[in-house]
Amino acid sequence: MKKITVIGGGTGTFVVLSGLKDRPLNLGVIVSMMDSGGSTGRLRDQLGVLPPGDLRQALLALSDAPILWRKLFLYRFQTGDLEGHNFGNIFLSTLEKVSKDYKEVIKSASYVLKTKGAVIPVTFEKTHLAVEYENGVVVKKEGNIDTNYSEKSRVIKEYLEPQVNANPQAISRILESDYIIAGPGDLYTSIIPTLLVSGMKEAIAKTKAKILYILNLMTKSGQTTNYSASDHVKDMSYYLGKTPDYVIVNSGEIPKDIIQWYEREQEHTVKNDLNRENYTGKIIVDNVVDTSEFKKEGGDVLFRSILRHNSEKLARVLANVLT
Repeated sequence: MKKITVIGGGTGTFVVLSGLKDRPLNLGVIVSMMDSGGSTGRLRDQLGVLPPGDLRQALLALSDAPILWRKLFLYRFQTGDLEGHNFGNIFLSTLEKVSKDYKEVIKSASYVLKTKGAVIPVTFEKTHLAVEYENGVVVKKEGNIDTNYSEKSRVIKEYLEPQVNANPQAISRILESDYIIAGPGDLYTSIIPTLLVSGMKEAIAKTKAKILYILNLMTKSGQTTNYSASDHVKDMSYYLGKTPDYVIVNSGEIPKDIIQWYEREQEHTVKNDLNRENYTGKIIVDNVVDTSEFKKEGGDVLFRSILRHNSEKLARVLANVLT
């Protein structure tokens, strides 16, 4: 059975894991641990816990638990002192407070949610993201980077404060994998953060695994403003330390009303300019877009994009490579 490892966090990782969960694969995910926005950020600040949000999404994506548990872990409080908080985030933070270590947190949560695959935090150490832009501006903490929509200058450097070491299980998983899947997701707040942890880039340099990069559908203001496909691949290659073997690009039509919504936010479809001159790997072009508009949860205070990849479409495309 092929060992497949997804790296990243957020909704993009959730979509990939959901699509692959029931296929005959040895599936695992290495999850970013740098989130600091919304419910997760408040719990980090008030309780001193590790960020639970991306872990919660990965655990849910791989869950085979009864629908009640999945509903509970998705539930977001809409009023009162807990407004904006997600039950799953509170559950994981509480587990951290009563467990001997974070390995026990993952083990307990995986048992409750009956996860079908390995959920691996990239690090157990506390850290924050920081980016430096071409214009000299430095922004610290993931939540601030994620909401820095007005920034037009390009990111020239991303780093961690403080620098932290990788979870040994994450390193082992990278070295043992047959395929590594990166993306989709916000480049500088979901995907690249996993590659900044000490030991991860070195493990990727050593692994024999083929790397698949799933290109985002839209640009992201403040992170990938005006980026084309080749810009995304160039930045990913730099932080990976190698060029992805495959890049998956959407060819499906995006409804005009959704495009107009993004244009009002100064975001645009990612232009596919990949060719033999700027990319040496295999380009896979297919319809992987979900044209149904994503609706934000009640009580969710964060700005959310309204477009997603389609889990099943993406899984079919991935299966052609993975099998």
